Amino acid sequence: MKALVLAGGTGSRLRPFSHSMPKQLIPIANKPVLAHCLESLAAVGVHDVGVIVGDRGDEIQASAGDGSAYGLRLTYLRQDRPRGLAHCVRIARPFLGNDDFVMYLGDNMLVGGIGSLAEEFHRTRPAAQVTVTKVTDPREYGVAEVDADGRVTALVEKPLHPRSDLAVIGVYFFTPEIHSAVRRIAPSPRGELEITDAIALLVAEGRPVNAGRFEGYWKDTGRIEDVLDCNRELLSAITTRVDGFVDAASELIGEVVIEPGARVTRSRIVGPVMIAAGSVIDDSRLGPYTTVGRNCQLRGAGVEQSIVLDSVAVTQVRGIYGSVLGRGARVRNAPADGLRRRLVLGDDTEVEIAA
Repeated sequence: MKALVLAGGTGSRLRPFSHSMPKQLIPIANKPVLAHCLESLAAVGVHDVGVIVGDRGDEIQASAGDGSAYGLRLTYLRQDRPRGLAHCVRIARPFLGNDDFVMYLGDNMLVGGIGSLAEEFHRTRPAAQVTVTKVTDPREYGVAEVDADGRVTALVEKPLHPRSDLAVIGVYFFTPEIHSAVRRIAPSPRGELEITDAIALLVAEGRPVNAGRFEGYWKDTGRIEDVLDCNRELLSAITTRVDGFVDAASELIGEVVIEPGARVTRSRIVGPVMIAAGSVIDDSRLGPYTTVGRNCQLRGAGVEQSIVLDSVAVTQVRGIYGSVLGRGARVRNAPADGLRRRLVLGDDTEVEIAA
């Protein structure tokens, strides 16, 4: 089985970060979303992966490389502009050949992996298998209507009066039958080739389309709030590993990961917290649910429930909460202790906060 990973979206809801990096490279638990996706694919025995990229394909390729770091072989396939998920399948046809494949949206997180979904597909091998999960408000999603045997009977996009609470999420399994369906659909009113239209065509023609239920934590990391929530979820599963330097005046509470080359002095770290290599934490209070990227300088800082990307400097500012600080951001001067500041700072931003 091959895989097709979609990593060409623009990420408009993740601005300002998506102005300066592809949304698939936003770090969660100090690892790009795309890396989590590739690890999930490797874990189910996939070796060959086609990666659909857009204008920022060079950045995606610089991050993921040839795939060898994940035990994969990556082939990059360019899409000139967003034309729909089914269009991605069309342009990947030469790469996919006549193999079964899994299509994975590169901004989706399925914590715990897709092993059970892949096993179900291999066991039953329907023409297609969508992944569904129960949601509170189905009106916000594409919804699968499913019979008692797990067969999909209808796909409805954002129904006003849902007949199902099963949202279709970003992992699909296909046999080569999907290629015929993709060739025969027309663009939707928004001008794109929709994969749901191709799957619906299979359903209408009586081909078996199954719904694989995902019971774990799933998130489409399309908004800042989703990224922070997913970061908290992944951090909740870490275990302590201290490979960097921690002085005797510092206190570590709970699960804390400190990578080689990181230094913690005169600080209190309340886990779960991850501190990446090369970062310096001095006279600061971190956590819980905070990740600090590489080569950061946090001095006199107070940061909770936040994501700090690479090369950030925070100097004498406490009370940063529920924030995302972009690469190279600078935050200086201290407000009075006890205040909370929520910051969403793009790359290379500089902010001065008066007391």
